[in-house]
Amino acid sequence: GGDKVEKELFTFIAGGTAGAGIRKAGAVAGYIFTRMGRRVFEMEDYQSLIKGGHNFAVVSSATYPIKSHYMRADLVVATDKRSYHMHKDHLRDGGIMVFNSDAMKDETVPNGIGIPFTTISKKYTNSELRLGVGAVTVLAVSIGMSKDELADVIREQYRDAENNINFAMEIYDAAAPQLFGKFALKKTNEKPLPMISGNEAISLGAVAGGLDFFFAYPMTPASSILHFLAAHAKEFQIGVMHPESELAAINMALGAASMGLKTMVASSGGGMALMEEAFSLSGMAEVPVLAVLGSRPGPSTGVPTYTEQGDLRFAINQGHGEFPRVVASPYSMEEAFYLAAEMLGLVQEFQTLGILLTEKHLGESRMTVDIDPTKAYWAEPIMYQGGDEKYLRYKITEDGISPLLFPPSDQVIKFTSYEHDEYGVSTEDPQMIAKMHEKRAKKQETLVQKLMQMHTVNVFGHGEPVIFTYGSTTMSVLEALQCANLEATVVQPIYLEPFPTWEFEKFKNVNPIVVEQSVMGAFETLIKEKTGIKAKASIRKYDGRPFDPEELAQQIKEVI
Repeated sequence: GGDKVEKELFTFIAGGTAGAGIRKAGAVAGYIFTRMGRRVFEMEDYQSLIKGGHNFAVVSSATYPIKSHYMRADLVVATDKRSYHMHKDHLRDGGIMVFNSDAMKDETVPNGIGIPFTTISKKYTNSELRLGVGAVTVLAVSIGMSKDELADVIREQYRDAENNINFAMEIYDAAAPQLFGKFALKKTNEKPLPMISGNEAISLGAVAGGLDFFFAYPMTPASSILHFLAAHAKEFQIGVMHPESELAAINMALGAASMGLKTMVASSGGGMALMEEAFSLSGMAEVPVLAVLGSRPGPSTGVPTYTEQGDLRFAINQGHGEFPRVVASPYSMEEAFYLAAEMLGLVQEFQTLGILLTEKHLGESRMTVDIDPTKAYWAEPIMYQGGDEKYLRYKITEDGISPLLFPPSDQVIKFTSYEHDEYGVSTEDPQMIAKMHEKRAKKQETLVQKLMQMHTVNVFGHGEPVIFTYGSTTMSVLEALQCANLEATVVQPIYLEPFPTWEFEKFKNVNPIVVEQSVMGAFETLIKEKTGIKAKASIRKYDGRPFDPEELAQQIKEVI
């Protein structure tokens, strides 16, 4: 009817077993919303199992730039019994539960719409994999999509399109009488935006910044960087290698970098721990390498497929001995793109280790982005222009940066893990040891001077309260303020090492609320240590799940 309120914000949840095509269903739901000119945020929840685990996708969409998913849904499609029980309390007022009536035969379901998903899917090959298509179909019906539009979406998004379309039409007919057009979603005149994950954003940003070679051994949640770059290596004209271990990956990267290739590696905490010795080699040999650290809950194997910010200290303190390193953490997929390029540039310029610290929540969630690749920072090392009788690989300079030279050359070029003189010849001479320590320390000072000219801290909003946060938790905070209509100043350091203390001068008399995904408050402690600012209150979450904006808004209100 004409009295329907058009929905600004709409959340869809699809749930089912691993192998039922649920994660794909989330991606396709996002695609449907972007076609309407809407903004989307999608979070996938899956267990560390190949089969039999429970997967669900939460897709929230709005007419404004949305920065988080919401756990209370307008529409839930539960393709198995477990997802019905898991999500029956996740409906908002007026929300609709659509369940697989075949899976719920042995119990009475008080409310909701039952559809025999399994019975219908049994007519087709790979019947279990079709269930995700069923979930997409139910969404299409509920927002009033025509059969033709749905068929177009399936052709665009799925292989085996004809069987999937036939299956979808049967589900469509079963769902339409009770569900057709139940939700009127507001369209916008905006151009449809692409939807990418944080890991795809990091990959694309690094390529835009001049990446030549990527080395990685897969480890959740960083593995999709390897999958994505390997799938597109030819188009990007880069080398991608999956060697036998994390040790091999980082050492190959250092070898390639010493030949002049811009290199990147990626792993999670456990894999980074294995790379740490080679990170120190990068510090001594002054070889640039960018490492992506995708955090998950630790210690040890932790909860491999969930999210946390417990690796902050670990990232900042990578490597033994003293040498400059750069650590930065993006808050969104768009920032991840630009930051990957910028970090690749900084490590080239300072010939050292850079760590792009992120979390499963950013790495694997997907959102609509508006990115301009021409604005990406281009990595340029400082090159040797001749002039010395012999090339000095570790020449002592004003700023601590020695110009680089790569083979082929008629000069001798020495990279070494030992302490060395300016040529790169090993030394145990006390004066030379001291001079080289001072040279590397000078690079740190130059790096700080450089960062002072750069954008190192994001400040959103204005007024009281002041909230300090970092990484993808920033998106949760911003969405919490949006949904509760709260005013606040949100301060997010992008760079964490060297820490941009100069940007915090203006907050030194503030008692902020600190929001982070850590049990021991690593970020809060870091802020206090670097700036002297003490938190008035802290909001922490450490159950492996990202914040829900509505719950977080409630916690912020209680603190205020």
